Parts: sequence; structure tokens; C-alpha cells
Amino acid sequence: MLPSLVGYVGHKVHVVRSREVGTLLKWAGNLNGKKLLDVAGGDGYWAAEAEKLGAQAVCLDLMTSKLQRGLTLPKPPGLIEGDALKLPFADGAFDVILSVCAIEHFDDGAASIAEMARVLKPGGVIVMSADTLSRSQTWPALLDAHRKRYHVKFTYTHKDLEKMFVANGLTLEEHDYLFRTARAEQLYLTLSAKGGKVGWNAAAPLSPLIARSDRKAPNEQGSVVLVRARKA
Repeated sequence: MLPSLVGYVGHKVHVVRSREVGTLLKWAGNLNGKKLLDVAGGDGYWAAEAEKLGAQAVCLDLMTSKLQRGLTLPKPPGLIEGDALKLPFADGAFDVILSVCAIEHFDDGAASIAEMARVLKPGGVIVMSADTLSRSQTWPALLDAHRKRYHVKFTYTHKDLEKMFVANGLTLEEHDYLFRTARAEQLYLTLSAKGGKVGWNAAAPLSPLIARSDRKAPNEQGSVVLVRARKA
């Protein structure tokens, strides 16, 4: 029970992650019998959640320690140590690719998208999120702390991601920004820079308020962008 509780608190009791991944899994459609790859999925928690929805899921990550922690999940998914820029899978091996705020940590985002597209079946979908931080230059100290703490190398808008999708035979079908207002973006960076893991958990009760705020604001900018793209 303890690993299950730790996983729940670490992943779902969170100001953004539950809504973020919940949306991505919804966008993935009916997962029953589908082969799903979670790219840079850490301990595999979200891949395990996809399996609860009927998927045959695999989590890939470079960090052995995270994968070992994933083995303690009540029903761990497939766990594979590997590089997101050189996926150890055959062409067209998966129906769905999931990636949760991972691309911003990669040295080459375009290479990671190319690899995701390569292992995706024709007609398959990529559902992913990425740091955008639209107004981050307004708070340079918070941005610098966020980049250092989470090793963020690049940020992406839905337009940035769309260009890479098109280059790899994918069509952007949907996008959604989270933390759309200036106040929400400042909160996001403050939690990141000063709150750490406990801060994200403690701010979880604010999630419904932020979601309501997002619905009222234009879907043009924010802290995190969610996208769905389909392979031809």
C-alpha cells in the first residue's frame, strides 16, 4: 500500500499534473488493446494508469533509479532504460506515444519528435506536453531558478511543435495551454523556483481555480502546452 500511496501523492496530488495527463490520456482515445509508449516517463506511473484504461504500456527513461522505483508500483508497466533521442524500438511499434513535460529537457527536441514519429504506427497519435512559459521573461530570477532546478533547456509553443510534427508526417489536431493568465504563470514559476515537490503538492487545491481561470482566458499562451498530433 505504501508505494501506491507515495505514487498517488507524488503524481496526482499536484497543482497541474493530474489535469494535464488526464487531458492527454483522454485525447489518446480508446486505449483498449493499444500499444502505448511513455517517453521519458520516469517511474512509469502514468504508463501504469494507461494500462488501467486497457493499454499495453511501456515506459522508457534514462534514469535507472526512477525505473527501479517503478518496479514498486502495484502493477508496473513495461520499464525500459533508454534514450528518447534513440528509441530502442522498431518502426511503427506503437499506437500511441505519451510524453509528459519531457521534451524541454532534451538536447534536441526535433530529434525526439522524429523518433516518436518513427516508432508510431500510421494513423497513431502523439499526446504530449511541454514547458512554454510564455511570459517568463517578466520574472527572470524565477525563470533562471526553474531552468536550473528542472534542467530546462528549451521551451516550446504549439506552433514550434507543429513545425516539427509537419516535418515528420504528423498533423497537429489539438492544443491547450495551462496557466494562461499572467497571475497563473507567475504562480507556476514561483512554485517551481521556491516550492519544489512539496509546493506542487501543497498547491493542489488551487487546481480547480486555475482550470476555471484557463477556461476564461484565450488559448494562446501559458506555462505549459498540451498537444495532440496524428501520423498520416
